[in-house]
Amino acid sequence: MQTFLKILFLVCLCCNDVIILPALADVGTAKAYPSPYLPTRCSGNDENQLLSNGYFAAVSEGLWDNGGACGRQYRVRCISGPSHPCKGGNIVVQVVDHCRGTSCPASMALSIKAFRALSRFTTVQINIEFMQ
Repeated sequence: MQTFLKILFLVCLCCNDVIILPALADVGTAKAYPSPYLPTRCSGNDENQLLSNGYFAAVSEGLWDNGGACGRQYRVRCISGPSHPCKGGNIVVQVVDHCRGTSCPASMALSIKAFRALSRFTTVQINIEFMQ
C-alpha cells in the first residue's frame, strides 16, 4: 500500500492537470459573477490583481480568513450541478475579493471566464471540489 501511495504522489507531482484527490479537497459551491470586477476588497482598483488568464474569484466568509485569503490560489473542479453542467478538468483561480450575504450565495464567486472553463452554463450554481 505504501508503494502505491508513493507512486501516486510522484504522479501528482509530475502532472500539472491532476484530478484533485477527494481526501485532500474541500467541497463547496460556485456561481459566476459578471464584471465589473473592480474595486476589490484585496487591492482596490489595481488592475494588476486580475490575472491575465481571467481566472479569479471572490470567496465567502468561510474562506475569507479576515483578508488572509487575498492572493491565495485554489485548484477548482466542478463535480455536479443541474442539467450536468460540468465540462471536466480543473482550473486554478486566485482570490481577489470577498463576497458576502446575498451577493455571495456560494463558497466562491468565479469570474465569468473561470466559470465557463468549468461549466457549460453560467446561470447555474455548481458543486465544486477545491484545494489550496
